[in-house]
Amino acid sequence: MFNRIPPVVKNIIIINVLMLLATFVNEEFMLKYFALFFPAPNFFQPYQFVTHMFMHGSFFHLFFNMYAFFLFGSVLEQVWGSKKFFIYYMVTGIGAAAFYTFTNWLLSLNFSSPEQYFDLLRTPMVGASGAVFGVLLAYGMLFPNAVLQLIFPPIAIRAKWFVIIYGAMELLLALGSPGSQIAHFAHVGGMLFGFFLVKYWKKKGTMYW
Repeated sequence: MFNRIPPVVKNIIIINVLMLLATFVNEEFMLKYFALFFPAPNFFQPYQFVTHMFMHGSFFHLFFNMYAFFLFGSVLEQVWGSKKFFIYYMVTGIGAAAFYTFTNWLLSLNFSSPEQYFDLLRTPMVGASGAVFGVLLAYGMLFPNAVLQLIFPPIAIRAKWFVIIYGAMELLLALGSPGSQIAHFAHVGGMLFGFFLVKYWKKKGTMYW
């Protein structure tokens, strides 16, 4: 069964698992060099916009991200092909990080104490969630009437409504809890970049090649 998983999905899952195992061995080193920090001396490196996508904070963080990625990403890779799917995944993941960083910068303009700024500098972001939300968005756009059977709550819902509701919830959470430990703005950013990239491909007539 594992051999039937499309190659990009399979290899991204493998890399994420290996990165988590390395984090278990030396968490301080992995976070310092591969998590995404707010742009500032001594913490941030440009390559972190890529490496943070393959980092996770715990087994369950990894499991839920990769499970959703496997379910929806496998379909997209089969439809688009590996090259286009990989491009989409990277664009949405990096876009999510850029959007998250931008919103943090906006929030920092209203900080009332140096401690708030120092906390921002020392707080890393990890996870593939931004790219995974982008994958979910693309699935909803390409297969809007596909029926998803949810576990919690145990209902069936069309993909387009699931994406709209989930996206709206993330936006409300992002606006309602700035500075949260969960990077809701990254989730929103992944969906935004995914939306515009799919629209661009449709306009250019290159959606399937």
